[in-house]
Amino acid sequence: MTCPAEGTPESDPAWARQLLGHLRPAGRDTGKVVAWLAGTVRGTVALTDASGRLLAGEPVPVDDALTDDLVRGRIASAAWDGRGRHVRLVRVDLPATPGVLTVARTAPFDREAADAVTHTAAVLEVLLRARGSTETEDRLRRAAADLRLAILQLLMVEDTVSARRVAAGLWPGLLDTDTACVYVVEGRAEDRDTLADECLAATGGQALVVRCPAVEAHVIVVAPDERAGPALRELVEPRPYTYLGGSTRQSLARTAGAYGQAVSALAVARFRPGKAAVYAERSHPERLMDPAALAAWADRLLRPLAGLPHHTGGELLATTRLGLEFTAVNAAKVLGVSRNTVRARMTRTEALLGADFTDLAARAAVHLALNTRACPPEEPAPAGDEAPTGTAGLTALLAGPAVQVWARDLLARLNADSRDLRGTLRAWIAAGANAERAAQRLGVHAQTVREHVRAAEPVLERQLLCGGGDLYEVVLAHLAVGDLAPPALGPEEPGDRDRPVHR
Repeated sequence: MTCPAEGTPESDPAWARQLLGHLRPAGRDTGKVVAWLAGTVRGTVALTDASGRLLAGEPVPVDDALTDDLVRGRIASAAWDGRGRHVRLVRVDLPATPGVLTVARTAPFDREAADAVTHTAAVLEVLLRARGSTETEDRLRRAAADLRLAILQLLMVEDTVSARRVAAGLWPGLLDTDTACVYVVEGRAEDRDTLADECLAATGGQALVVRCPAVEAHVIVVAPDERAGPALRELVEPRPYTYLGGSTRQSLARTAGAYGQAVSALAVARFRPGKAAVYAERSHPERLMDPAALAAWADRLLRPLAGLPHHTGGELLATTRLGLEFTAVNAAKVLGVSRNTVRARMTRTEALLGADFTDLAARAAVHLALNTRACPPEEPAPAGDEAPTGTAGLTALLAGPAVQVWARDLLARLNADSRDLRGTLRAWIAAGANAERAAQRLGVHAQTVREHVRAAEPVLERQLLCGGGDLYEVVLAHLAVGDLAPPALGPEEPGDRDRPVHR
């Protein structure tokens, strides 16, 4: 690069200090160093690699045999003078291959000009090695992050054997456990890399920390160690705009279900003073149903999937569980497949179960069955219960006294608002969470519907507009009190034909 300068080494003894200034963090740029040298010696400077490819500066014609000797290490430097040109060549050890710094000018090189060339070559070596180390470190970090994501995706489809094999090579002992908790840490998207590093540090490397592929603001933590929860709470509490949702302890094969629990808990955490919540901290309808009847109903509903080959059935179950929690695009990112694959698997599940996933009631029912399969009830049915637990349908499950009290109490929270939040929410659910269709039914503007639904979220302590488990619980509450028609699920369920629906 040819560039005029205000002074030369002969007239400006400060050149050495100027050169060292390029080693400061803000000035580490090889192109600027080459340009500085061109200006300092009033010449043309080129930095090339072993193949002669120009890395910085401007081309300088020079004898190929001379540069070949430098690249092969036969000599460390060379000089050539003739026909009004004076050239200095110095070998530069680049991170992957030798290079050559070539300087040409019309005036002969005195001692200080030659020293400037030699010292610049040394500075370039330092800068290029540092950049090479940084790039290598970045590549290793990206590779580790990709591996952690791959392990999570294997866990999501219940392939724990492969997940353990992948993890064992880099993080021995990390998944040598049968159970774990899943946490989702939410912060600002621009701070996520820092947040992920802090999660790794907080868990002492004893957890699988993954940057969520679906939500840019989320970090997913699969933590076998029970100390991870308190450590993450301490991390989240003092940080602004940061929240923590956690699952109950689940088997590794139920990681997808635990992830859904953590996302659900995250919605509650946004309204908590400590900005953290765990899924088990609030009552859920499935906990209030007869365990044996619930398990029998879920097995009956999901029986068509049980007859499939294990791998195929596992894929459909995992994909459907995530597809009911998130959009097809986000579920695809979490699973590492295309959104068309997600949609195709969901469509196949619909056909097998005889369910229409455009109906929120059907989605809520299948979601309940999948969660029951993921966390089967452990306690027996109440003593003396003579109910036909093997044939009870969804309507019968929701008719239990405990579920009825829960549903009425949950929806009654909306009555305190002067706006008809409950009526709007009911119409919005019946319209498949479509604000425009609900607005037409109610005779209001679509934005009014959205505002009412948004206003209901903190009252119910559930995330509604984003869909998922929180919304399905509210749908089940509406089904329990008769505000929605029971969904069609395969063969007609006992007791559903005459179920009253309040309008």
